[in-house]
Amino acid sequence: MILVTGAAGFIGHHVVKALRTEDRPVRAFVRDGADTGRLRAWGCELATGDMTDPESIRRAVEGCDAVVHLVAILQGKPVEFERVMEQGTRSLIAAAKETGVRRFVLMSALGTTERTKELVPYFHAKWDNEQAVKGSGLEHVIFRPSFVFGPEGGSLQQFKRIAKRAPVTPIVGTGREQIQPIWAEDVGRYFAAAIDSPAAANRTFELGGPDVVTWNELWDRLKKTLRVHRPTLHIPMGLMRVQATLFSVLPKPPVTRDQLTMIEAGDYVVTNTDAVDTFGLSLLPLDEQLRRSV
Repeated sequence: MILVTGAAGFIGHHVVKALRTEDRPVRAFVRDGADTGRLRAWGCELATGDMTDPESIRRAVEGCDAVVHLVAILQGKPVEFERVMEQGTRSLIAAAKETGVRRFVLMSALGTTERTKELVPYFHAKWDNEQAVKGSGLEHVIFRPSFVFGPEGGSLQQFKRIAKRAPVTPIVGTGREQIQPIWAEDVGRYFAAAIDSPAAANRTFELGGPDVVTWNELWDRLKKTLRVHRPTLHIPMGLMRVQATLFSVLPKPPVTRDQLTMIEAGDYVVTNTDAVDTFGLSLLPLDEQLRRSV
């Protein structure tokens, strides 16, 4: 049995689908009230709980051979990142050790390094997760995906709405920073392959698609795919920070100061070919990713 935390989420659905396609038994750890229709249809066992509830975590892990840990939050106060991502992950690791889990597969994020760990609470939590897993003594695999694109959910859907509806395409700063988007189904296949791969044991892999582009190039390709013609407007980072401060009063702000800090931190591209060399998966090119999302 494989426990998948965050199974009802955007990436979680793709990971679970990849595992079930291989007819692997999956126990989906979901919050009360989550949409579990697809998980049930795929034949998953459901475990209801919360990353802030160690007892529910312990019950979910019981009897599992492997754990795939996907839960993360993108916005919130530092104390929320500490409760949900840091302490929650430590509780999950403790339960995995106690119940004899064979392998622990963690989703981190590209850009997570010792240098960036103090930039924003998200990076701090991801770095803390990585160190906790590495120091646990559990056999593990850590993935650091770049931007994950998919036909539903994720950042690409927000980009599409902007491209279609905004009178101009707003790009933060110069737009020359680079990203390497990866298709959600490819991420799912990486996680499924990591469950048993001997070559992946106790290693950290950066995940990106086959194409590296600047933000300027990404928006140009997206608008071409959508067949929309909008002028581009580069917005200085300082002005964006002012806007993000004003947006911070909203329940779900379109952009946060932390997100701008992460963009400003540098490129989000893989630094080696370890994942491709180890797993040998064919990856969907960016233009096809965009075409499939239309």
